[in-house]
Amino acid sequence: MPAVDKLLLEEALQDSPQTRSLLSVFEEDAGTLTDYTNQLLQAMQRVYGAQNEMCLATQQLSKQLLAYEKQNFALGKGDEEVISTLHYFSKVVDELNVLHTELAKQLADTMVLPIVQFREKDLTEVSTLKDLFGLASSEHDLSMAKYSRLPKKKENEKVKSEVVREVAAARRKQHLSSLQYYCALNALQHRKRVAMMEPMLGFAHGQINFFKKGAEMFSKSMDSFLSSVADMAQSIQAELEAEAEKMRVSQQELLSVDESVYTPDADVAAPQINRTLIQKAGYLNLRNKTGLVTTTWERLYFFTQGGNLMCQPRGAVAGGLIQDLDNCSVMAVDCEDRRYCFQITTPNGKSGIILQAESRKENEEWICAVNNISRQIYLTDNPEAVAIKLNETALQAVTPITSFRKKQESPCPSQTLENSEMQNDDTVPKATAGVPEAEELIAPGTPIQFDIVLPATEFLDQNRGSRRTNPFGETEDDTFPEAEDSLLQQMFLVRFLGSMAVKTDRTTEVIYEAMRQVLAARAIHNIFRMTESHLMVTSQALRLIDPQTQVSRANFELNSVTQFAAHQENKRLVGFVVRLPESTGGESLSTYVFESNSEGEKICYAINLGKEIIEVQKDPEALAKLMLSIPLTNDGKYVLLTDQPDDSDGITSENRGAESEA
Repeated sequence: MPAVDKLLLEEALQDSPQTRSLLSVFEEDAGTLTDYTNQLLQAMQRVYGAQNEMCLATQQLSKQLLAYEKQNFALGKGDEEVISTLHYFSKVVDELNVLHTELAKQLADTMVLPIVQFREKDLTEVSTLKDLFGLASSEHDLSMAKYSRLPKKKENEKVKSEVVREVAAARRKQHLSSLQYYCALNALQHRKRVAMMEPMLGFAHGQINFFKKGAEMFSKSMDSFLSSVADMAQSIQAELEAEAEKMRVSQQELLSVDESVYTPDADVAAPQINRTLIQKAGYLNLRNKTGLVTTTWERLYFFTQGGNLMCQPRGAVAGGLIQDLDNCSVMAVDCEDRRYCFQITTPNGKSGIILQAESRKENEEWICAVNNISRQIYLTDNPEAVAIKLNETALQAVTPITSFRKKQESPCPSQTLENSEMQNDDTVPKATAGVPEAEELIAPGTPIQFDIVLPATEFLDQNRGSRRTNPFGETEDDTFPEAEDSLLQQMFLVRFLGSMAVKTDRTTEVIYEAMRQVLAARAIHNIFRMTESHLMVTSQALRLIDPQTQVSRANFELNSVTQFAAHQENKRLVGFVVRLPESTGGESLSTYVFESNSEGEKICYAINLGKEIIEVQKDPEALAKLMLSIPLTNDGKYVLLTDQPDDSDGITSENRGAESEA
C-alpha cells in the first residue's frame, strides 16, 4: 500500500469507512508523535537543568577555591604557591560561570521553548479537534437515528421538518469539524519535521557560541599557566612516588623484624632492661575500684612529663595528671593474681595507684623510671648522667665480697680520726685479721625483711609482764622511762633498708656482707620504698621512733648490740648486729641495715660511746674521768663530734663538737 501523505478534504462530508480507516492511521501517528515529543522535552529539560546546575556548581567551586586560604589545617597552612594557583583558578571559574549562565539562557530560548510551543500549540490543537470531531459525529448519528424513526403512514409535516433541520445542522457541524481536523492532521505531518530540528539547531548554536567565547577567553597566557601547573603537579607526583618507595622499603624493613617484637613477654628469662630512664611512655593497665570488693582494669596510655605521671585515653587530644611522682615510692606488688604489677605510693605513705605492665621488661623499666623521677633527677643539669651514676651505684651493691676485703686492707679514716681524738684504740670495733667467706657469715638463701616489724623484739615484749604489747611492733613513749635518765641521748634520722639473720657476730665483715645482700636484693627486685624513723642512741638502748606519732617502733638493749659499722665508701650506710634470745632457749643473731642523712660513723661513734658509758658506770672514778673528757650539753647529755674533711686532722676537738639534731 502506497504511503498516504494527507487526508482528502473532499471525502470529509461523505465520511466513508475508507476515510475513517485512513483517519485512524493519522490519529495513531499523532499519538506516537505526542509520546515522543514528551520524552524529547524531558531530555531537553534535563540538559537545561544540568546546565543550570553547572552554573551553580561553578559558582560554588569558585568560592571553595578561595576558601582554601582560610582553612585551619592541623598540619599547618597550605603553601603560598598552591594558594596563588587556586586564586587564579577561581578567577577562571568565575569567567566560565558567566559563559555557562549565558549558555543556559540560550538553551532555554532556542531549544526548550520551541519544543514546548510545538507540544502546547500543534499537538494540543490536534487533540482538541479530535474531541470536537468525535462529538459532532455522535450528534450526527443521533439525528440520523431520529430521522430514521419517522412514521410512514401518519406523517407530521411539522415534526418532519424539525427533524430534517436537525439532521442538516448536525451534518453541517460534522462536516466543519472534520474539515478542521483533517487540515490539522495534514499540517502536523509538516510541522513535526520542523519541530524536531529547530530545538537542536538552538542547542548547536548555543554550544558553538559557548566554545567560541571560551576559546577567546583562554588565550596563550592561559596555556602557559596550565603548562606550569601541569609541571608542578608532575614534580609533586614524582616526590610522592619517591616517598612511596621509601615508605615501602621502610615497611618491609619493619615487617622483617624478629617475631619477638610482637610477643608481649618474649625474653622473660633475661630481658635487656634500661635502668637509667628519666622518661617513659607506653600502655599500662590501671586498676580501678568499682565497689567494696570489685575492681576493673582499664588499658590506657601513660607517659611521664617532668615530675608527673600523665594518662591519655585513646582518642583524647591531651593527657591528664594522674600522680605527682616527686618523693613517691614505687615497688612491685602482687595484685589479683596478675603478673607484672607495681604500686606507686604517695610521700605521706598512702596507697596510690596500681598499674600492670605487659612484660617483665616494661614492668622493671617503669619502676626504675618512676624511682629516678621521684628523686627529682629531671631537675638536674644533666639528668641522664645522674641516672647512670645512680644505676652504677645500684650495680655496685651486687659486687662480690672481695671488694669489701680490699677495703679492709686500709683502716677507716673516720675510725682513725676518732681513735686519735679519744686516745683509745678500742673505741670502734675493728675487723679481724682473717676475712671469712660469705657462706661463713650468712647462710645462703637467708630471707631478707624489708619492713620494720621485728618478731624477736615482739617475743621479748610478750615475756615482760609490765610492758604492753602492740601487735604492730610499736610501743608508747613512756614504756622506756630510762631514756629520760640516760647520760647519752642522741637522735639521728635514718631509713630502714632491711634485716636478715646472720651466723656470726665476731667480725664486722658480717655487716658489710649483709649490706651487700640487702642492697643487691633491693636493686634486683626494684624495692625502693624505705621506712623513715628517728634512731635515738642512749647509754642504755637503741630506739626506733616514728617521726609523726613519736611512738617507738623497736627497742634494742645496747648490751645486745655486739657489732656495728659504717660502709667504707657510702658513708650514709650503717648497720649493727643484735643478739636476742629465742623461745627455744638459744640465741639468734640479726643484722639491721640503715641509711642515714648524716655520716654513719657518727651513729657508730654514738653507739660506741654508749657502750663505754655502760662500762664506766661500774667504776665511779672512770665515769668521772670520762665525763671530764667529753663535752656536755647544758642538760648534762653527751655531745657528738661532727664530721671532718680529710685534711682537718690539725683542728682541735673543741672546735669540732656539736650536738646532733633531735
